[in-house]
Amino acid sequence: MAYIEPAPIKDKENPFESMMSRFRIASQHLNLREEIFNVLKSPDKQVIVSLPVTMDDGTIRVFEGYRVIHNNILGPGKGGIRYDMGVNLDEVKALAAWMTWKCAVVDIPFGGAKGGIRCNPREMSSGEIERLTRSYTQAMNEVFGPDTDIPAPDMGSGQREMAWLMDQYSRSRGMTVNAVVTGKPLVLGGSLGRIEATGRGVMVSALSAMEKLKINPYKATVAVQGFGNVGSFAALLMHERGSKILAISDISGAYYNEAGIDINQAIEYRNDNKGILHGFKGAEQIDSDDLLTLPVDVLIPAALEDVITMYNADKIKARLIVEGANGPTSAKADDIITEKGIMVVPDILANAGGVTVSYFEWVQNRLGYKWTRERVNRRMDRVMMSSFNNVYKTSLKYNVSMRIAAYIVAIEKVASAYEYRGGF
Repeated sequence: MAYIEPAPIKDKENPFESMMSRFRIASQHLNLREEIFNVLKSPDKQVIVSLPVTMDDGTIRVFEGYRVIHNNILGPGKGGIRYDMGVNLDEVKALAAWMTWKCAVVDIPFGGAKGGIRCNPREMSSGEIERLTRSYTQAMNEVFGPDTDIPAPDMGSGQREMAWLMDQYSRSRGMTVNAVVTGKPLVLGGSLGRIEATGRGVMVSALSAMEKLKINPYKATVAVQGFGNVGSFAALLMHERGSKILAISDISGAYYNEAGIDINQAIEYRNDNKGILHGFKGAEQIDSDDLLTLPVDVLIPAALEDVITMYNADKIKARLIVEGANGPTSAKADDIITEKGIMVVPDILANAGGVTVSYFEWVQNRLGYKWTRERVNRRMDRVMMSSFNNVYKTSLKYNVSMRIAAYIVAIEKVASAYEYRGGF
């Protein structure tokens, strides 16, 4: 049996410690009690499982899977499952904690969780991914549940994998349990508006911030790093609202057009070319790192974590950064960005549209009633705008960045729940 060696942490800056540095600063502003601090800094549960999977050639490979429940004081754990070779425990712990703060900052009754399987789905057949997903679900059979921990898609996974997860979990319960997972196909209880929800939330956050900064969306220029689900929908929705998208990028490189990129054309090209932009003729190819430092009004990093670091933060020329990805700005870059006077709508706020509509999906599953797309979008827009305004007011009250303000809002809510419930 072949064993997959543990992957090294990609980032020199440990992602969990990066999250913790912001957590500490926000806690100091709140004068958080030490016992509450100690509870909130530690994940409630960390599960690591070995997953033997029979491959198409008959060999057996052992994959490693993770699930971390950071906190469930406000409700069941909520968080995606990442399929990627870079998955490791520190990354999953950081992402689970981010989910705690993300759910709290938009005021939905979920706690934070995250999962991951270290694998390369691009090199696996559909059958191999299905067997891996079912093996992972079976191993987490006592972790997952509509009232305990509700997974969702993340990088490398989608509604297909969530359908397999729901089916495997339902088989173990002897009944169909739609509400155990979100991000499902519509026919299995998925919600209208879910696929574009995260990108739509980024758009709503960007427009809310642009209003504060007095940036006219019809004259604004935008660069979007990452052209997957989040980045492409964010770019499309900003484009539809009059903004000029000058640059986009994916794993094949970055593409720039001074006159503006036709995002509908780019999405069509990507969909026709195995999900990548390689060879796209609607823009000239530029160095991927240069996209981050283009002279645009709005920069939307919607790819991986820690792409804005202490080494390139001082070169960023955008007036506004809206974080579509989780953790795209390293903690050591925060002060540099703040000193430059750049507003950052942080990840736990900007990309919370996805978990908000996941909550709506879960509610619909529990009610046994489907909402229209218009109702989903209207309610999500209202949640995102209200949450932005709450964080903005908090940043003014404490004279802190939007990132620290978002952490203050989230930590205060979770800490208050502990204060009321007690029972340590």
